[in-house]
Amino acid sequence: MNSILNKEPVLRVEKSLKKFNPELNVIILEQTARTANQAATALGCKVGAIVKSLLFRAGDNFVLCLISGDKRCSLNKLKKILNEKDVSIANPEDVKKITGYTIGGVSPTGHLTKINIFIDENLNRFSSIFAAAGHPNAVFEINFENLISLTSGEIKEMTE
Repeated sequence: MNSILNKEPVLRVEKSLKKFNPELNVIILEQTARTANQAATALGCKVGAIVKSLLFRAGDNFVLCLISGDKRCSLNKLKKILNEKDVSIANPEDVKKITGYTIGGVSPTGHLTKINIFIDENLNRFSSIFAAAGHPNAVFEINFENLISLTSGEIKEMTE
């Protein structure tokens, strides 16, 4: 299990977290947290407290949406926010290229390229939220305010 902590994407998340706040740690789970439901089960928390990091392609640009685990991102709302007609979920190759993570382990922080980040206001319902840390078995715990600071994300109403 400790070998997960040595994987480059996980180290990238950890470095980003420690730079922001030395007390934040990557948590390694025995069970996979590839989906929000799996993560909630592994952590014993509500599904809504899981941060889904979803990369969307908007024309030639990308935006990372951090969505509460029990909500769905609305493409229509996202199109309005971005003022872009052509918005779709990014393909796995683009996710890897832009964020440096594979689907199931996409973290809100430590990306390979600078991307705009939108944060779902629904995450504010929980005192602690959990996000992926570069691997399906790795997560970190943070609160809503710190997630905003860590990611420089903008709060948007984008769920249905």
